[in-house]
Amino acid sequence: MRWQDLDLDRGILSIEQTVQRVAGRLRVQDTKSEDSDGVLPLPEVTWLTLLDHQKRQKIEREVAGKNWTEHGLVFPSQLGTPMEPCNLNRHFAGLRERAGLPDIRLHDLRHTMVTLLLDLGVSPHLVQAIARHAHVDITLKIYAHTNLEAMRAAVKRLDDELD
Repeated sequence: MRWQDLDLDRGILSIEQTVQRVAGRLRVQDTKSEDSDGVLPLPEVTWLTLLDHQKRQKIEREVAGKNWTEHGLVFPSQLGTPMEPCNLNRHFAGLRERAGLPDIRLHDLRHTMVTLLLDLGVSPHLVQAIARHAHVDITLKIYAHTNLEAMRAAVKRLDDELD
């Protein structure tokens, strides 16, 4: 994610590129497919946190001085370059531990977000669009978990209708 892809005044993210390893080096590339491209609204807590992060990164850039290599990334290494995935995972693990959260991978946050949206009753087609899945059946097959309480509520609605 690059700063130029964020409109923090409007709380939106334009997805156009990704960081991928090419010939052994991390590079900013186009997304895998056109289905991956798009504009997403950000939860208010996210874009407010990004505003704070932007201020902290400015200080990091000043501290690094001439060693900083500008790539415009929101989450670069300490020198501004694309962050190695193993370093990102290690950093996330430290944050997770300090917050007292269970042992989860960074990618599990995506899974949690999609599952929560579905549990909140958000239309699967909207969740598909947010997750950037090519087809809604991917969203439902991979991410939707059957929630016992949701099933009870559905059966109760059926009972109420039949009474």
